Amino acid sequence: MKFQDKKKEVRFVDESLKHAYDDLKIGRGEEQEIYKLIEKAIKTIEQDPFAGEQTKKSLIPKYYLQKYGVDNLRKYKLNKNWRLVYTLVGTELLVVSIILEWYDHKDYEKRFGF
Repeated sequence: MKFQDKKKEVRFVDESLKHAYDDLKIGRGEEQEIYKLIEKAIKTIEQDPFAGEQTKKSLIPKYYLQKYGVDNLRKYKLNKNWRLVYTLVGTELLVVSIILEWYDHKDYEKRFGF
């Protein structure tokens, strides 16, 4: 089966992250803006799971390896200051993009050890 024929989905790694996303929608100012950026990213990633930049395996922070056991990690630039991080899992019929977290550039640099 060709990649473009596979079903594609975007999911959150757990319910608490999904709730955090939903809370952004009813937040104020910047929170609503972040919600809109993530919503747009989800639509993009749903169409093209490879839209985010792939992180080299050797550069995947241990946090993601230990907490989620990921062997691939992608970064999606939401805007100048915010990043979304996700991983891909799949079968012959389905590709699932799993959102792990989003954060501002300062926290992104901390997580990746820059």
